[in-house]
Amino acid sequence: MEKILIVDDEKNYPTIIGEILKDEGYTPLTASSSLLAIDILKQDYIDLVLTDVKMPGMDGIELLEQIRSMMPDLPVIIMTAYGSVEKAVEAMEKGAYTFILKPFDNETLVAHIRKALSIHKIVQENSMLRDAINTRYSFGNIIGKSRPMQELYETIQKIGPASASILIEGESGTGKELVAKSIHFNSPRKDAAFIAVNCSAFAETLLESELFGHEKGAFTGAAAMKKGRFELAHKGTLFLDEIGEIPASIQVKLLRVLQEKTFERVGGTETIKVDFRLIAATNKNLEKEVDRGRFREDLYYRLNVVKAVLPPLRERQEDIPLLVNHFIKKYSRENDTEYPLKGVTKEAARLMFDYSWPGNIRELENMVERAVILSGGEYITPADLPVKLRQGITSNPPLEGIPENAGLSETLAAIEKKMIKSALEATGNVQTEAAKILRIGKSGLNKKIKKYGL
Repeated sequence: MEKILIVDDEKNYPTIIGEILKDEGYTPLTASSSLLAIDILKQDYIDLVLTDVKMPGMDGIELLEQIRSMMPDLPVIIMTAYGSVEKAVEAMEKGAYTFILKPFDNETLVAHIRKALSIHKIVQENSMLRDAINTRYSFGNIIGKSRPMQELYETIQKIGPASASILIEGESGTGKELVAKSIHFNSPRKDAAFIAVNCSAFAETLLESELFGHEKGAFTGAAAMKKGRFELAHKGTLFLDEIGEIPASIQVKLLRVLQEKTFERVGGTETIKVDFRLIAATNKNLEKEVDRGRFREDLYYRLNVVKAVLPPLRERQEDIPLLVNHFIKKYSRENDTEYPLKGVTKEAARLMFDYSWPGNIRELENMVERAVILSGGEYITPADLPVKLRQGITSNPPLEGIPENAGLSETLAAIEKKMIKSALEATGNVQTEAAKILRIGKSGLNKKIKKYGL
């Protein structure tokens, strides 16, 4: 039941109002002065304050100011006699919900209280939702303490407040949309919409309609006008995932929207102006796509004002334990497991650490979810892992940057250099730890570091 504090120095009013409130299912508390009311507010949770204006010592207006400084969202209703209407108006200007004139009828009083409590509840729910959103995306779900992740956090903090377009590059499964949301919720647009579109999920004609909307009758099946994602993202952020899959015809239209912030719906003639921030993501090398003639160079430079690069999981191996623990807690809660997992055995951890994770964080998350469901013990063991991890099967090392006509010795040297560099980055350049990862001696590692100029 909601608690309502009645503040009045008269003896009869608090008693009468208290009985009215009890009949309506509320819990009344009374205070004969503003100072007593403040003491109650400090000790108990109050949902609404009903206060008289004229009281000895601190009057109702001063009490209102004190409440506003202590609890800005707490609704306050002012009671006043006819001759103090000016004071009531002053109270409204200082944040009172409303005022009622004495004497008042019961129905009017109850109606004002119900409405004030209803609005207060909505404000509280919105505040809780906003806090939950901010908690979720203020790096809370981006897990990692490695150097590449620390650099990513710094990048998000720097580019969040800006309005420039952002290009997020990273392999599939590295969490590009999560980073996009974190940028959005660390920006001035955080209270507006975050609209996401996977560009690879639509055929060319459908993607155009999805992005720009269409007018009624624009094509077969267009039975009504539809707003596109650009309109829906007005004042907010539009996230275009897999931007490298956009057909050439739509690339032209996208360039125009980025340049002029205007567009027309499919089948329409009205020019629509929009205010949005664009965040694009790709698992392709767009620069190479430009060289091959598959992506417009002018569009690439429009998108690539600021770039955020997500490292693959194999380049941030020290984050694996953090991610595993995070996913264990998450899926233990979601599946309400009878015997919640406490962690991972050393043997299982070593298998996870040695695996190259071609599917990145998405693959790791799926693996942990499976283990949470199937494991019968307190810890994930090798038996709970997929066969490919137990057998030590890893995907081929990345071959980017190796010439297509490279010979065997040149290719092996390039792969060795990449693996050493990755191990050094994962261990913060601690050679002893890097040697353990690579399963070679420290002196041997030292020679190879000098050989490759690392």
